[in-house]
Amino acid sequence: MARKQQTGTVLKDQNDKSIVVGVSWLQRDRIYKKARRQITKFVVHDESNKATVGDRVLIEESRPISKTKRWRLVDILDRVELAEVQPSDIDNEADWAGTPGAGGSEGSLK
Repeated sequence: MARKQQTGTVLKDQNDKSIVVGVSWLQRDRIYKKARRQITKFVVHDESNKATVGDRVLIEESRPISKTKRWRLVDILDRVELAEVQPSDIDNEADWAGTPGAGGSEGSLK
């Protein structure tokens, strides 16, 4: 019997040997018949930690690996280049801009 396969986007890769993959699909509203996009999240086993956030991946159904992991990574279809500026860097610059005497607009209230 063939195993189920899904294509999705990596949403989270912080855990060791695990990634969270979001697979989007359309669901029609019962009354208005308008399509809504839904996202189903799968916890996937990534043995070599190859996948990163934003990559499009092919996953396959497998035996239970842990309490929530029932899928394994088959292939990385598209890689995504991430920006080198991290959100923590942006927060640090915003803190400096807000201090008095640093040229920020918040510190020059009179």
